[in-house]
Amino acid sequence: MGFYSNVLFPWGMNWLMSGEPFASEREQLLAGVSGRALEIGFGSGLNLPHYPESVSELTAIDPNPGMRRYADARIAQSPITVERCELSGESLPMADNSFDTVVSTWTLCSIEGVDQALQEVHRVLKPGGRFIFLEHGLCDDPAVQHWQHRLDPLQQVIGDGCHLNRDIRALVEKIGFASLDVENFCMPRTPRLIGYMYRGVAVK
Repeated sequence: MGFYSNVLFPWGMNWLMSGEPFASEREQLLAGVSGRALEIGFGSGLNLPHYPESVSELTAIDPNPGMRRYADARIAQSPITVERCELSGESLPMADNSFDTVVSTWTLCSIEGVDQALQEVHRVLKPGGRFIFLEHGLCDDPAVQHWQHRLDPLQQVIGDGCHLNRDIRALVEKIGFASLDVENFCMPRTPRLIGYMYRGVAVK
């Protein structure tokens, strides 16, 4: 990884994704998480303060070593037992049927092999386990979609691999979960180009 990916991008994302409206969305999404959990795309650990006491342990994966100094500081302050691993979501070493919950927030946009990563999520979930996600992606407005497609190559450079135009519902739907519930909304004070959200729960 270069200087941008390893230093500037982690600093920028930790700053940009802190505070509101992101904190309220994290709190709402994570309120029902329990048992043994896996978070893909842990980043700087901004979700960690919002996990409830019902989480017995958390395995946190992220491929970017530049996120470590931010994540480690939050892990040190958390009452939850956290195992942090520098791994990509496409190939997980965890056994089948290992987790009660898998969490992803603003992560599926940037995983290169997103289909394989979602297959891995499904594999490591226990039967009846839940995949809980909050992601930005393809807007339902054709005019916004036009600009999402047009600006996506630039976004991949600025966002260190982040895509503007992934249809998150379609990506999760084709994995074969037993059920899928997705809510779309626009993040307050955020352009729909990058603020069109998919909040969902998929059950294995």
